[in-house]
Amino acid sequence: NRRVYVGNLSWSVAWQSLKDHMRQAGEVVHAEVIMEYNGRSKGCGIVEYATDEEAQEAIKTLTDTELNGRMIFVREDRETPNQGASYQ
Repeated sequence: NRRVYVGNLSWSVAWQSLKDHMRQAGEVVHAEVIMEYNGRSKGCGIVEYATDEEAQEAIKTLTDTELNGRMIFVREDRETPNQGASYQ
């Protein structure tokens, strides 16, 4: 699975910041912050890597790293929410 779920995001994290941070583990082909219908962040996001190996590297190396003052966690994406703004 090339997609990972990123949790405990600061409300202020935008997709570009998420992509930049997650790029440490490999080539990010897609990053999105999941949004409520009212436009507020849900505090989580989805990141897709170019390879399964890069996604596994992100899970191993980017969990418990700091992004905008919050310690994030990264796990395999089990289910992708059907709403949210997505950018590449």
